[in-house]
Amino acid sequence: MTRPSTDLFTEGGDTGRLMADLDWAGTPLGPVSDWSQSLRAAVRVVLSSRYPMLLLWGDRFSQLYNDAYSALIGDKHPAALGGDVRVTLAEGWDVLAPLIEQAMATGVASWVPALRLLLERAGYREEAYFSVSHAPARDDDGRTVGVLTVCSEVTEQVVGERRLRLLRDLSVGGDGRTVDVDATCARLISAIGGHSLDVPFAAIYLRDGAVLRRAACVGGEPDSATVAQGLPDDVDLNDPAPAWRAWGLPDAAEGRPTEVSGVAERLTLSGGAFDDPVRAALALPLPSADQEQPLGVLLAGVSPSRGLDESYRSFYQLLAQQVSVALRNAQEYEQERRRAEALAELDRVKTSFFTNVSHEFRTPLTLMLGPLGDALTDAAAPLAPVQRERVETAWRNATRLLTLVNSLLTFSSLEAGRASSDARVIDLAALTAELTGVFRAAVERAGLVLEVDCPPLPGPVTVDPVNWERIVTNLLSNALKYTFIGRIRVALDSDDEEVRLTVTDTGIGIAEQDLPKLFERFHRVQGTRSRSHEGTGIGLALVHELTRLEGGQVRVTSRVGVGTTFTVALPWSASRRAAVTGPPTGGQGDAARAAATEAMGWLTEPTAGVEQAAAVTGPAADELAGADILLADDNSDMRAYLSRLLTGQGWRVRAVSDGRQALDAIRRDPPDVVLTDVMMPVLDGFDLVRQLRADPATRTLPVLVLSARAGEEASVAGLSLGADDYLVKPFAAAELIARVRVAIRRTRAVAALVKPFAAAELIARVRVAIRRTRAVAA
Repeated sequence: MTRPSTDLFTEGGDTGRLMADLDWAGTPLGPVSDWSQSLRAAVRVVLSSRYPMLLLWGDRFSQLYNDAYSALIGDKHPAALGGDVRVTLAEGWDVLAPLIEQAMATGVASWVPALRLLLERAGYREEAYFSVSHAPARDDDGRTVGVLTVCSEVTEQVVGERRLRLLRDLSVGGDGRTVDVDATCARLISAIGGHSLDVPFAAIYLRDGAVLRRAACVGGEPDSATVAQGLPDDVDLNDPAPAWRAWGLPDAAEGRPTEVSGVAERLTLSGGAFDDPVRAALALPLPSADQEQPLGVLLAGVSPSRGLDESYRSFYQLLAQQVSVALRNAQEYEQERRRAEALAELDRVKTSFFTNVSHEFRTPLTLMLGPLGDALTDAAAPLAPVQRERVETAWRNATRLLTLVNSLLTFSSLEAGRASSDARVIDLAALTAELTGVFRAAVERAGLVLEVDCPPLPGPVTVDPVNWERIVTNLLSNALKYTFIGRIRVALDSDDEEVRLTVTDTGIGIAEQDLPKLFERFHRVQGTRSRSHEGTGIGLALVHELTRLEGGQVRVTSRVGVGTTFTVALPWSASRRAAVTGPPTGGQGDAARAAATEAMGWLTEPTAGVEQAAAVTGPAADELAGADILLADDNSDMRAYLSRLLTGQGWRVRAVSDGRQALDAIRRDPPDVVLTDVMMPVLDGFDLVRQLRADPATRTLPVLVLSARAGEEASVAGLSLGADDYLVKPFAAAELIARVRVAIRRTRAVAALVKPFAAAELIARVRVAIRRTRAVAA
């Protein structure tokens, strides 16, 4: 039968059994039989609870607690039973004493969440956190003679939240910007340095071949001097130095996490919650895409106030991964920045080179245009009609080349930031109407209506007339190139805010997805119908940049099949800026006249019929005379030149301006040879070759490709599609004629071989049919 004095501990579990066996007579509380009813009641409450509870009774603060509380004090149990709490929790008494004394003095309970205590319950000075309540415990007379403590340990929650904050700080990183690798290392180390309770010191080593370079470190005062002096700087991985092995760096550099002991012997550094010596560290590989070769090593100190348990190790793994992600992002950013800088430098060099070369073009062009112009205007020695036609062709194309050079020079100056606005006070309405009038003949020849609505503005406008000419000229050329029916309208108007130039056409329109890229340099809308495929692809980009240079902006609206409207808006504030004085620069109107002349070339009717061969004698009058050649080129001067050249050999030439017309002409009347340009509207030369080779009727038809696209890649592309020959412009007339002659001979040789076999096949088939008929009749 259980003794009455020990009935009190029956339901107390393991701790209750220990309390039942304890000689309480040797404690300040005395024998259990002498305990007051209040003490007995309080003990029953404590032992019956599964929540950690501690009862301190009497002026010696004797301890009575339950199983749940015994787990909190670790190896201090069971010696703490009946003992003085001031001895048991001596290391944390400076924190607990005020709370206990307050509860006993005032009789009012207290509640403190996440109270930090120093505990020595696992062999080291541990950082622990408890949510704790201290309530007064009274005897039978109602006097406060003790304290009832209810507590729960929240160490894992507090420490876990703190570690998560560090991982978050590493991920967002200050202002969130990605910078170069060294700056990223400094940012990461700075963030780690703000969490010294968990990471008392750290160092990031980056791998550079066979060397680990210390990129950043933190720990110690002042300014991480302690760690900087105690850790190795650069580590040669091929040199098995004991000091480096002791820090675990070579092993971690090979992908093996290493626990480093004896840190206090090599590094005099305190840390943790209670400034104890740092005794251990971890050397952790920083993962990269290549698992066998990490980016580097993170060397991180272990807090002396926390045990290196599984949770702590997992945190360090996450820490290393977070550092690795940030460094990889920085490396990728740095590589991308270097690529961008290299591309920018290449672009700058190319622009500079192109500018210099374009400037060099001006001298030979001047020496070409001058004599050609003199020859055309020399009344004393007029040219014969044939020679005049040749010289006019040369003069027109030299003028076009000068226009292209000027456009490219202007654009390269804009890109390099060297362009300026030679702004002058001008009558913008009169200038715009004059420039538009230059295009009237070309527009009307195309069967379109040109509408000009440029009434006088409220006042003069300050703008560079040369830049304005280029803006108007490019917009009108663009409208004419893509408009086949309807009208082109040029209007100028203004309000209190701005002056607006609008160029509206009823052309093919632009798809919505192409509008954002319309003003990018060299951008072309693929697969669209146009009057010509010629051009540099910088016209609209030039309009955009010149408009910005004049302080305005250009907008575009368009609908496919309906038309397009470009609007150039100049704010009055920009158009009223200070003007340049002095006479205007020369050459005004030249760009407009050159563009209009070029546009007239688009409108020359293609020679749809047969151009008769010229009468020839001598070597040219041979067995190839009368050969039929189909010529496809969208440049009217090139068509005229090649037609004269080929008909001079006694050949007939049919000339068309695009691949679609060529395909139709070939199907109506197959020629002996096809001579085609590559860059043409509607259907280009490569697509023409592709369709000819896909049709059994034209699969063997010889095709010679003429192209301004030089290089092995371009010729391979043409020949791989089935072209018989590829000739790069400019070419020698003799070379072209020789290659055409080879193609004609090949055609006639194939025809000579095929015809006899075709006749024999026909006779054989007829014989079979006759026999079949007679057999059926019999």
